[in-house]
Amino acid sequence: MAYEKIVFPFKDSDEVLDYVLDWSARLGSDTIATSEWAFAVDPDYALNIDSEEESATTTTIWLSGGTPGQTYEITNHIVTAGGREMEQTAKIKIKEK
Repeated sequence: MAYEKIVFPFKDSDEVLDYVLDWSARLGSDTIATSEWAFAVDPDYALNIDSEEESATTTTIWLSGGTPGQTYEITNHIVTAGGREMEQTAKIKIKEK
């Protein structure tokens, strides 16, 4: 089953915001063991990953910076307690408020 890219709400380049992926629909009774976020294309360091965290069914990333008018793609790769590996890509647009 193919999953569409998620579009996160836009952020201002001066904001530091958290974005959450809920994996529960894909996990079933499994849980998240590890999570790693990476940019699909190097964002020339304008958008920064400040921190990452995960729970049993969700992953969270904190982002800062970004170039106004740019849209970035970021991919979350998880490994489950049962040994499954899954990925989800999200887009985020930087827009001045």
